[in-house]
Amino acid sequence: MLKPISSTIQGVINFTWPMVIISTVIMISFRLCYLIKNKEKIIIHRELYMLIFGIYILCLFQIVTFQDDVTWSSNNFIPFQEIMRYNINSRLFYKNVLGNLLLFLPFGFFASYYLKADKIHLPLMLTIIASVAIELVQLTIGRVFDVDDIILNIIGGSIGYFIYSLIRIISEPLPKFCKSDWFLSILSILLLIGLITIIIIILV
Repeated sequence: MLKPISSTIQGVINFTWPMVIISTVIMISFRLCYLIKNKEKIIIHRELYMLIFGIYILCLFQIVTFQDDVTWSSNNFIPFQEIMRYNINSRLFYKNVLGNLLLFLPFGFFASYYLKADKIHLPLMLTIIASVAIELVQLTIGRVFDVDDIILNIIGGSIGYFIYSLIRIISEPLPKFCKSDWFLSILSILLLIGLITIIIIILV
């Protein structure tokens, strides 16, 4: 089970890393210049969230518009038809089913975070709009429209919202210092280091 997941993640990283490095350098340099010029306070955890969200959107665009030599199947307008075709232990299942689900998990989380959503309605609406837009664009660039992708994206976005809600519930009774900017910044840096370490392990 872990090997197909690791292989899929490694493929995405190998495909997107040049864009990630270039966009990270550009966004950080522009943001720092803006903050310094306008003498605004740098709050690390907020800046990290903004940077990660920006990189995520760029990666999402690159992944969903990528063209290769693979012959795509025909359009699918019947719910769950494509999902049921895959063997649950196959690489295609992890890539097309689990991949589409996880692809929109950050979208649901960040939509909830920036909207301070206490209900799922707005994050869900934004997830549906983004997913339908992607499928319609894919229909015009030589790829296919698949209603199952929209279903999986919606599930992924909903999971992202519930993760955000769970974090809010857990953090509510915590001491005040746990909600301070300096504590959240340190925690964000540690989580980022952990994520980078996991990525390096996968690549190696």
